[in-house]
Amino acid sequence: MMKKILSHTWLVLVALFMYVPVLILAFYSFTKSTAIGAVRGFSLQNYVTLFTMEELRDMIVGTLALAVGAAVIASVLGTLGAVGAFYSRPSTRAALETANRIPVVNADVVTAFSICIMLIIVFGIDKDTFVPLVIGHSVLCTPFVYLAVMPKLKQMDNGLYEAALDLGATPFQALRKVVIPQIIPGIVSGFMLSITLSLDDYFISTYTKPATFDTISTYVVNATRGSQTEIKTALWALSTVIFVIVILAVMIMNAASDGPGKKQEVSAHDGRK
Repeated sequence: MMKKILSHTWLVLVALFMYVPVLILAFYSFTKSTAIGAVRGFSLQNYVTLFTMEELRDMIVGTLALAVGAAVIASVLGTLGAVGAFYSRPSTRAALETANRIPVVNADVVTAFSICIMLIIVFGIDKDTFVPLVIGHSVLCTPFVYLAVMPKLKQMDNGLYEAALDLGATPFQALRKVVIPQIIPGIVSGFMLSITLSLDDYFISTYTKPATFDTISTYVVNATRGSQTEIKTALWALSTVIFVIVILAVMIMNAASDGPGKKQEVSAHDGRK
């Protein structure tokens, strides 16, 4: 009994440690306060500023476009890489998995410097073309798509692919009609994770973005160094909106993934009866 109480207490403390700061920020986003610590009454002005100030709107739209574009590229590359590694020899697969882990554990600042040196200095790609920025975010996200898709491939019945080939399907047809539908949950998870990583990235964006472009992360850092109180408090509202969207997305994904499984489980249970 005591062990159970301690484990529950620990879970509650961990949850409070993670979510209380976010909830405090969300609370102050609905006030007239200009600094955390002094409540000055209820107000929606921060949200009005967030959605009416052209500078903030352009920054948000640009960041979302970058995140979605990088996530699409990363999803394609990560999925193809995972499928190719899965159907390769064990030694080749082990080498590819090891290579894929390096960007995951590597510090973002190292990746940012490397991409900046290779693309901008060595290859001479113009920084104002957005090419280094998109490539940098795609490099950041692709390994995580690989990690999300590979477990789904391992869970898949490999006999389905071989049966499709035996029935006359080409390798591409078998991939498109048999393998891809089986690993869709992994691809979606990798895509959503890629969007989150892109929105959160600071170092790669800083070293590869055009001078006139800002992502949410770079804009927030620059805004906190300035003296524009209206923008700072509007960013509290932006943080709250992002947090709510993430919660809703996770809930929808969980409901979508649990629904079919629960129906199949109920059907199987009824069949046994």
